[in-house]
Amino acid sequence: MNSPPYRDATVGALLTRLAESIPDNEALVYADRNLRFTFAELEVEARLIARGLMACGVERGERVALWATNVPEWIVLQFALAKIGAILVTVNTSLRAHEMEYLLRQSEAATVIAISGFKDVDYVNVLRDIGAVGGDKLPNLKRAIFIRRGDEQCPEDLMPYEALREKAAEVSDAELNAREALVGVDDVINMQYTSGTTGFPKGVMLSSRNIVNNAYWMAQGLGYSPEDRLCLCVPLFHCFGCVIGVLGAYTHGVCLCPIEFFDARKVLETVEAERCTSLYGVPTMFLAEMEDPEFSRFNLSSLRTGVMAGALCPEALMKRAIAEMNLREITIIYGLTEASPGITQTRRDDTLQHRTQTVGEVLPEMEVKIIDPASGETLAANQHGELCVRGYNVMLGYYNNAEATAKAIDADGWLRTGDQATLDDEGYVRITGRIKDLIIRGGENISPKEIEDHLRQHPAVSDVYVYAIKSEFFGEEVGAAVKLKAGEAATEEELKSFCQNQLARFKIPRYWRFVTDFPMTASGKIQKFKLRETHEEELSVQNRER
Repeated sequence: MNSPPYRDATVGALLTRLAESIPDNEALVYADRNLRFTFAELEVEARLIARGLMACGVERGERVALWATNVPEWIVLQFALAKIGAILVTVNTSLRAHEMEYLLRQSEAATVIAISGFKDVDYVNVLRDIGAVGGDKLPNLKRAIFIRRGDEQCPEDLMPYEALREKAAEVSDAELNAREALVGVDDVINMQYTSGTTGFPKGVMLSSRNIVNNAYWMAQGLGYSPEDRLCLCVPLFHCFGCVIGVLGAYTHGVCLCPIEFFDARKVLETVEAERCTSLYGVPTMFLAEMEDPEFSRFNLSSLRTGVMAGALCPEALMKRAIAEMNLREITIIYGLTEASPGITQTRRDDTLQHRTQTVGEVLPEMEVKIIDPASGETLAANQHGELCVRGYNVMLGYYNNAEATAKAIDADGWLRTGDQATLDDEGYVRITGRIKDLIIRGGENISPKEIEDHLRQHPAVSDVYVYAIKSEFFGEEVGAAVKLKAGEAATEEELKSFCQNQLARFKIPRYWRFVTDFPMTASGKIQKFKLRETHEEELSVQNRER
């Protein structure tokens, strides 16, 4: 069996190839709980769980929603579900009840697999409240499975994950092999829900060809080999985690050292203990690690490379990461979920200027162009326009949303990113703004319309508009301009409270302004850029006065 790297494989077959070629290499290590799998052991575990899922009746093409932090079972399920041709639907760990109900209903998920909860969200109670357990509000949902952590007890109305091991005896290896043989590289294998300008998120359908090959090229850019070890602290429910992270590592036989949820101290401990050579994160994560009070006591000399993505990287932060964390070959990746996700990447030996002022060059086997967003005309070098991409990496479409798919991908296969960019004579891309109305806070995509629609339901609110406010820490924060009804009153705290049970925490506006009217164009359109500029200027004045 040829040794890695691998590409042009299904997600399920990728792990099998690794188990056959480098069986004794460490594949998955949770340093904080002394859990270690070789590739051979991980393949055995994934096949066992795959047989258990088949025994429970999980069908090929069935959507399976996974609502969990970066627990070991997440990665096992990523491969187990792929082996039986089921579609992994990744779920943001911060979702609230109505957001989760929407996702399960829109995806037509037949199975949901969840942990007990995360931070202030009780997943089990949410599933009960929305009828996912013991109810009939979600007619497609057939089963709910519980991943136990530590000494937790499995709720009586959910099936314990451990039962999958017992039920595996009902399905033979030959039956699993026959099922896996039906799975093709162009079948939908993963669905990610991404916010857009139309309010509710859309389910992005991705195939093995999309995500395995995209992961392969980004890992090539990092110079990976089976000698590398990746500390992975970004959420698995994002493409950054499960594609750039898991699949990028495994196309090249790299060992994964995940963190269950981001904790700067645990990242530093893991890098030192496991001699990690690579580290991923959004800019805020790298900043938090370097600002840990005990940062200087950790030996990070093993680090070589990594990925900073999810937001533009400030030059000062990049300099610090290279100098203080030994990340001399760190790269920047730009992309979006609909592109599997990577579109461009800086080189490991790029200048600091290229690594901070650009998002690199287009990845191999795809092409980019800059167009006039109004006319669709292709623009010359260094002209500002909308970035479009075409290639194997473009999504198969939005689930049950042909209209949105047609708007995103044209007849010639070009995906419109909605991002404003320039392309220079050397082939480097610079992101200069966004054409679509989207806020990106620390790597999380936020739809202003979803927040606006909710706030407009408040009895005191006449109208509201939501927009991005620049933030040195998160890149962008959520700002809101609120117009109250005549004679009505509401405070910032009351409006925040109104959002808390309906919107994930990261969507709730941090900055609020109460206004009597909104700036408009001559044709009556709201000028959000003026709302943003005025709000940012007010905040700047307040900061100077402190």
